[in-house]
Amino acid sequence: MYYDFFGFREPPFSIAPDPRYLYLSERHKEALAHLMYGVQGQGGFIVITGEVGTGKTTVSRCFIENVPAHVDIALILNPRLSARELLASVCDEFGVAYPDNATIKLLVDRINLHLIDAHARGRHQVLMIDEAQNLSAEVLEQLRLLTNLETSEKKLLQIVLLGQPELKEMLERPELRQLNQRVTARYHLDALERDELPAYLHYRLGVAGVKVDLFSPAAIRLLFRKSQGVPRLINLISDRALLGAYSESLHQIEAHHVREAAREVGSRPRSQSESGISPALRYLTLASAVLAVAVAAFAYTDSRRDAGAERAEAQPPVEATADPADDQGNVPQVDGPEHAGPEAPTADIGAGSPIVESAAAAGTVERAEIREVESQVPDLEDFDLAEHGMNTAEAYEELFQVWGHAWDRTDYPLACEYADAAGLGCLHKQGSRRSMEEINRPAVLELRGPDGGAAYVTLVGLDGDEATLKTPEGAVKVSFSELQNYWFGNYSVLWQVPPYMAWDGDPGELSRQYQKGVWLSARMMQLVGLHASDDREIERISRLVRDEQVRWYQKVKRLEQDGVIGAMTLIQMSNDLDAGVPRLVPGSHSVVSPIGPAQTLQPRSG
Repeated sequence: MYYDFFGFREPPFSIAPDPRYLYLSERHKEALAHLMYGVQGQGGFIVITGEVGTGKTTVSRCFIENVPAHVDIALILNPRLSARELLASVCDEFGVAYPDNATIKLLVDRINLHLIDAHARGRHQVLMIDEAQNLSAEVLEQLRLLTNLETSEKKLLQIVLLGQPELKEMLERPELRQLNQRVTARYHLDALERDELPAYLHYRLGVAGVKVDLFSPAAIRLLFRKSQGVPRLINLISDRALLGAYSESLHQIEAHHVREAAREVGSRPRSQSESGISPALRYLTLASAVLAVAVAAFAYTDSRRDAGAERAEAQPPVEATADPADDQGNVPQVDGPEHAGPEAPTADIGAGSPIVESAAAAGTVERAEIREVESQVPDLEDFDLAEHGMNTAEAYEELFQVWGHAWDRTDYPLACEYADAAGLGCLHKQGSRRSMEEINRPAVLELRGPDGGAAYVTLVGLDGDEATLKTPEGAVKVSFSELQNYWFGNYSVLWQVPPYMAWDGDPGELSRQYQKGVWLSARMMQLVGLHASDDREIERISRLVRDEQVRWYQKVKRLEQDGVIGAMTLIQMSNDLDAGVPRLVPGSHSVVSPIGPAQTLQPRSG
């Protein structure tokens, strides 16, 4: 109805599981990576769970369109079947003939013969079951028995279960522990984050043929609150909001359109009460907590009234200077009355109350910790090779710490071998400071002393002549011009490998499949929107074949225009689109702290 008015080729917010409209959030990338990784493994079960409407079915359709050529998939959409009916459905999907009166034993025998024949022909058989939370324990056990057929190297049937969170609870039952132990990959798909919603809307509008943002910032904020990031609810509300704007002959969707659309849709994300906690119990718990805090605060205030009054006179009032930030560092936006919850009784919190005292104490401790950290970082100093240089292993250990990994040399004696296991790539270059800044990743620099001996440093920050080195003792700021006296251009960096390169199996085949179907197409659409000069250029680039789009992007980034998705091209894509990777140059994107908590990578099995 409104498609021509806005210029859409097709409905942008259909709830049909069209893989073209799959926006690859970090969670959807992970889910798809688990599926692609799983089918290259040794058989067994893959379990993907998620709340209603988070995109499990769309991810599965995208996976089906992009599996390697040697994979055959049987898809079961209605799992409310008996064991015999399910086995018959599996035979139907794989094209296995069976008589109408076939018993369970005969069906299992026919399936086994089919799996053996497929293995002999080099085919990999995958059974995918959607809405798997509806499977009974009896049927799940029958599925486990199907995976008993195996060679000395692998099981002959891979089973993918997609379902709601209840599926995880089912698999934890004692009677299903044998099946649960055969799960080789599992992932829970969450809703979109607040900061991903604008990109999600822009992506779907772009696929439908409109390259401009139709939703105002206020509308987007309200849309997230009404949908809580659940893609299906986002689509339903957005579709109705577009209709509302069309009825008013407006090309901009405002907050009141979203508010009315959400009221008409009448859907909401799964509440806490729906996940097992009754409203009565929740309100009783909340009331008890409020009453306990009120009694404690009253007793404390009564006993220290005089002392509290004295402190209130001596201390300046506490002012609220900013809204509290969420766990991603984003300040929540307040957009009208919908943001406010029901009124709750409040207590008058004076300067002498335990809450204010705790806040003041915490602030004192935090300031003391900041001063202590600052005191450990010396002022800019001349570089001393003997003092600051390390051996290769020490330098790489510090570099892995920057990426949040702790290098265990017991299992991975070579740095780049460990990087590969951690989903990172090693890149060794020789160039100038400028080339290093264009790559924009923390680097291990090879230095040479007057005697020709080699030493190494881990460079994690570069700002003018200020070079920040990471050492086992902490961060050190030195003069880069002094350091450059020992550096002849050799450096090594780590970079985040895309999901399709991180899986076991044949990287070339996986790369081709994933580029062709999902990952590269999604990234190129984002990059075109980021770098194209106007709508006309966006339309022109969008019509090009993928290799030409890559050459266009390489030209924009002043890379070799060969159309090949190599390390340098992937690094520049990550520079443009990934805010969470460590950066060498401050202010060159959403820079994160280069020195974060470490984690230990467990060795891969097999």
